[in-house]
Amino acid sequence: MSAPTSSEALDEPLTSFEGVDALTAAWRDGLAPDPFLTVSQWADKHRMLAARASAEPGRYRTSRTPYMREIMDALSPGSPVQRVVFMKAAQVGATEAGNNWIGFVIDQAPGPMLAVQPTVELAKRNSRHRIDPLIEESPALRDRVKPARSRDAGNTMLSKEFNGGILIMTGANSAVGLRSTPARYIFLDEVDAYPASADDEGDPVTLAEARSLTFSHRRKVFLASTPTIKGLSRIEREYETSDQRRYHVPCPDCGVMQWLKFERLRWDKGQPQTACYHCEACEAAIGEHSKTAMLQAGEWRATATPADPATAGFHLSALYSPAGWLSWEAIARAFEAVQGSDESIKAFRNTILGETWIETGEAPDWQRLHERRESWAAGTVPRGGLFLTAGADVQKDRIEIDIWAWGRGLESWLIDHVVLDGGPGDEACWKALDAVLGRTWPSASGNMMRITRLAIDTGYEAPAVYGWARRAGSAHVAPVKGVESFNRASPVTGPTFVDATSLGRRIRRGAKLWTVAGSTFKAETYRFLRLPRPTDEKLEAGAHHPPGTIHLPAWVDSEWCKQLVGEQLVTVRTRRGFSRLEWQKLRERNEALDCRVYARAAAWIIGADRWPEGTWRDLEAQFGKRVAALEPVTPAATTAPPPTLASQTQNIRPRTREPWLRTRRIRRSRWME
Repeated sequence: MSAPTSSEALDEPLTSFEGVDALTAAWRDGLAPDPFLTVSQWADKHRMLAARASAEPGRYRTSRTPYMREIMDALSPGSPVQRVVFMKAAQVGATEAGNNWIGFVIDQAPGPMLAVQPTVELAKRNSRHRIDPLIEESPALRDRVKPARSRDAGNTMLSKEFNGGILIMTGANSAVGLRSTPARYIFLDEVDAYPASADDEGDPVTLAEARSLTFSHRRKVFLASTPTIKGLSRIEREYETSDQRRYHVPCPDCGVMQWLKFERLRWDKGQPQTACYHCEACEAAIGEHSKTAMLQAGEWRATATPADPATAGFHLSALYSPAGWLSWEAIARAFEAVQGSDESIKAFRNTILGETWIETGEAPDWQRLHERRESWAAGTVPRGGLFLTAGADVQKDRIEIDIWAWGRGLESWLIDHVVLDGGPGDEACWKALDAVLGRTWPSASGNMMRITRLAIDTGYEAPAVYGWARRAGSAHVAPVKGVESFNRASPVTGPTFVDATSLGRRIRRGAKLWTVAGSTFKAETYRFLRLPRPTDEKLEAGAHHPPGTIHLPAWVDSEWCKQLVGEQLVTVRTRRGFSRLEWQKLRERNEALDCRVYARAAAWIIGADRWPEGTWRDLEAQFGKRVAALEPVTPAATTAPPPTLASQTQNIRPRTREPWLRTRRIRRSRWME
């Protein structure tokens, strides 16, 4: 048979060539709309939980956390909702729901996706421990994502390519990562832990959401977080603009639908095992065994009219935690354990109830502080003080320094207040500061104690501060920059390297700068100042001051007390109508409060908030509780302390690396003297 002529080839149907079936199928797939399969249906069908990423490995079951079904389905392409806000308690399944959404996008509705963690390091950790197991353990995803370490680098730690899309993972502290690519899908996890600004380029949430605007009604944004402080919480702000849905469950006795409130969880005092939930309609006591059926029959109900109809908001406390996770008994036990500590109550409210904490920033009465001063020998460290830090505030014509002693539970004593005249432009002032850094103070045990770390403000004449800090050494001095923000998890961040000038020569990255969330330490200071004090009779009977108690010496004058409480926390309204907390001055001078904040930051930097029990025991053996209380010191005794090993070695330069970075045991080098 002869080959067809050119005219005959043109007459032949185009559907007769080899491979036409595959081409047609691909063309039809491209024209197909997004599937009607929901995220929860996909998760139940395809998601497998790895043993290294889940406490309950195996097939994912939405029925285990039925309250997550509507949240996940709102992220499905078939839902008209564009933004999903989830204000929640810790460990209720939100992150796994977000991972289900990621898997659904890769498998069913591919497109560019951005997943944001509070920091880049957390994004890397999440990629290793959550996203990689998600892909490896779910057969529906394994073949869709390019293998790791392939030649075209389609699968890296922070980037996962798949047919029709890409998953970019980054941190809220990276402005480059937030504006790297347009994204149809955006997953913002733990938004209340995000910094106030990403590399000084603006709010990370706003920067991230701007990536999705070109996708119009097809975009999906999921914001999930445990809340923090009222007036500052991003997730609460977003939730309040939504329809504010609550998960209503039926009472097993009367059938009335209601959302669970902590005040209706009741138990006999001291017996959390008796905890039962009491129905708000019939007051029947509901046992833990009824929770599973209640959750299965529950439903989300809106409780407000949203400012944006395309935003759905959900709130959930740990009272809904399924059987086998966090029980009502455990919640009752946790509540009893946190009593007496504002910090613990705050954590309970945030992580268990999923509610914001109302920070009290009303200034304590300075007269009360003045009346509550205590008598101990000036310039000495009372029993209980285990190490010294200092805070230095730089002014135009002077440098003010406060030296604080710290003990267990962050109990603190003001040891000395020094004013150096001359200011940062006077070299003699810096030499005087060198002398303060090299001074020693006698402790209750007779040892001589040095300043472990001095934090100095860089808000005025920063180049001069950097130059002096470089000469003094980063092991002893920490230049700090205060920012008005709350960051309970990490109130001090850094260090970052900055340029310094030494002997007229500019040195790139010559100094280390720490960033201090001043609002956190100011609020903590005011809480500590309000702590109740045991009476003299109780102290003589063996009672102790509460952790965090602030002791002021008799030599402190009224002006210093006024400066310590010279600010108050107020709620202000932004131009967009949102409320936020702001510290405002009550008087012009507040150096005492600033110095306290910097000294507290120095204690954080050396690790006092994270020391193990062994470190505290070793410090007490050196400086504290194994000796009698410090008696009034005479001038002669001050100039001639007992000939201890500490006094013989007081001129030895402290180590540049703290011993506890290598081992729990404190070496007997007296590095804190």
